[in-house]
Amino acid sequence: TDIPAEYGGVGGDARHEAVVCEEMGRRGITSFGHSVHSILAHYVLNYGSEEQKHDWLPRMASGELVGAIAMTEPGAGSDLQGVKCRAMREGDHYVINGAKTFISNGLHAGLVGVVCKTDPSKGSKGISIIMVETKDLEGYRVGRVLDKIGQNGWDTAEMFFDNCRVPAKWLLGPVEGQGFVQLMRDLPYERALLSLGGVAAMEYALELTVDYTRNRRAFGQTLLDMQNTRFKLADVKTQVQVARVFIDDCIMKLKDGRLDTVTASMAKLWITNAQCRVMDECLQLFGGYGYMREYPISQLYTDSRVQRIYGGADEIMKEIVARSL
Repeated sequence: TDIPAEYGGVGGDARHEAVVCEEMGRRGITSFGHSVHSILAHYVLNYGSEEQKHDWLPRMASGELVGAIAMTEPGAGSDLQGVKCRAMREGDHYVINGAKTFISNGLHAGLVGVVCKTDPSKGSKGISIIMVETKDLEGYRVGRVLDKIGQNGWDTAEMFFDNCRVPAKWLLGPVEGQGFVQLMRDLPYERALLSLGGVAAMEYALELTVDYTRNRRAFGQTLLDMQNTRFKLADVKTQVQVARVFIDDCIMKLKDGRLDTVTASMAKLWITNAQCRVMDECLQLFGGYGYMREYPISQLYTDSRVQRIYGGADEIMKEIVARSL
């Protein structure tokens, strides 16, 4: 929704994208892999050539191409400088070799931003992002669709590149070695969307729990009549409201181009931890029913845990914030 109309998008800004992300989070909908798709579209918009933008963005907007970004590897997660996936330039092509894992939208992805080493001798300055159209591409294959404890509505998969030849014009950016900088610049957008989804999910959990405790009776009264329940939910509501004010401020900063890495990292760190606390408290108030899959609170609980891992683990967020002291 925040991709310009000239490239097939709606032409809105960060607030419009936030509304879509928020409404899906508010009902615990993770099936579309929407945030990852939007994140990849922004890499193309921000760093792609005009040819790339006119080629890929309209097809992403129409749904013809599902987007994914392949950062994580079996031996490299938060430490992106440790990626082993290699892309060697051979004339007008790159030959890619390597493996990726935990790739959201991995099974259905038609366009993948592959983070790889184009010059291993240069450390972070030797990292590039190469866009890969996967359809009928020789040497590319998807491995297992991974069996997760939560967020099972969308596919998370392994990817393998075995002497996979792609056109050199699929390099993102005018020259090699800009991948690490591109990733760092766009992470605030990703972390803002993930945090926003967490806030919306918390609001949904609070709504569900208030409704349940208002109607569930025990010891001759409703659960909501009990002081312990009211105090627990008062604490939950306070955390949710603080998170809401924080994320709304982040979204406005994002719209104006003022959301810095430290603020986005603080938002992701605090909000996703609050999300896990809130889901635990709310599930507890459902008692045994909260542990049953038929109750939405159980899905909200299991879906929340990965929020503190993907998009930058807690420990990385703390390190980023600590460096700003």
